[in-house]
Amino acid sequence: MESEGHSVLLAYDGERALQLAFTAELDVILLDLMLPRMDGLTVLRRLRSARLNTPVIIVSARDAGPDIVQGLDTGADDYLTKPFELDILLARVRAVSRRVPTSQAADWVFRDLRLKPTTYQMQRGGRTVALTRTEYVLLETLIRRAGTVVPRQVLIDEGWGPESDVSDANLYFFVRALRAKITEPGEEELLHTVRGVGYSIRSQDSC
Repeated sequence: MESEGHSVLLAYDGERALQLAFTAELDVILLDLMLPRMDGLTVLRRLRSARLNTPVIIVSARDAGPDIVQGLDTGADDYLTKPFELDILLARVRAVSRRVPTSQAADWVFRDLRLKPTTYQMQRGGRTVALTRTEYVLLETLIRRAGTVVPRQVLIDEGWGPESDVSDANLYFFVRALRAKITEPGEEELLHTVRGVGYSIRSQDSC
């Protein structure tokens, strides 16, 4: 990482990682899950509960679907399984680093769903929900093209960059987490899957 121009702080256990996250001005956190003294998920949960929105990429040997879903649901911006190529990690770091909202950006709105660029929050049904940067980028892309089907590759390019190795399965995990935040029981479903093509934000009346 340093050979690519990044300044790096190392933490060899979860407690030190949490301390650095709160005291150092970090652009991105690479977080292993199997840390001594405090596991990575606990570190991530405490960061997000304290509303620290530094981008977090989980880097873990745990590659099972439930592990990936849990990491994303806890607040990770990306999830990279070991082993991996360094250029892939660097591409993921670049992708999450450039997802910074401008303070002048206007809210994105579709029906009763409001997306707030300045805070990475979604509002619907009287509730405010925090989004990860990846979730925010995906949802903004869908709302910008509301009423149309956004191909999976377009979402991958927007969320991670054209040079990324993100698969349809990775995208599925993010969309699943996003759908759970958008729609609660009794609410109209707004995020729809178009099998074999991609995803769409639209009302059920137009399906």
